[in-house]
Amino acid sequence: TQNQALAALLFLYKDIFGKDLPWMKGIVHAKRKKKLPMVMSQKEVQVVLGEMVGTPKLVATVLYGSGLRLMEGCRLRVKDVDFDRHEIHIRNGKGGKDRKTMLPHRLVGPLEQHLRLVRQQHREDCARGWGSVELPGAMDKKSPTSPWDWAWQWVFPATSAYLHEATRKRRRHHLHETVIQKEVRRSVQALKMSKRVTCHTFRHTFATHLL
Repeated sequence: TQNQALAALLFLYKDIFGKDLPWMKGIVHAKRKKKLPMVMSQKEVQVVLGEMVGTPKLVATVLYGSGLRLMEGCRLRVKDVDFDRHEIHIRNGKGGKDRKTMLPHRLVGPLEQHLRLVRQQHREDCARGWGSVELPGAMDKKSPTSPWDWAWQWVFPATSAYLHEATRKRRRHHLHETVIQKEVRRSVQALKMSKRVTCHTFRHTFATHLL
């Protein structure tokens, strides 16, 4: 590349020949062009989401409808979804910042139905002596009962529980991001799409469709 050739010349003259080339200091280094993010048309979004199934489909719909990053969607808590204001609260997002984004009306029904099932699962977990989740920081020490509160539960919990070493109780983590990634990949391959569509493509497409 141009930058490598320039670095090689500077090394040759300065370190081998012991000469400075002050006139080369003013040379502007070549800048790598930024690639434009891949986006889908509205029709392509409908086709991909139509091919997807289960909870990963709902997660991908939220990524597209609200412009979330993949991990922001996976880490959503029940308290982060404000159905009255049609908002989603993103806590400790990229750069450690909090923000709010829209909750489209068409997502309200599917999310409410999904959360009814999650709440029933949470009740059953609590009946087994489970039902707690990991809390940010030291909140579980400040409020020992909060890990069992419905408000702190994951919107998209994992299908299986794990043993929490500190409490020796079983609890659920949020749905692992690879579950969504695999379903997106499967759907795109099944549709034989030429575009390289990933979970992050839904966020880029959200921003483009807002313009």
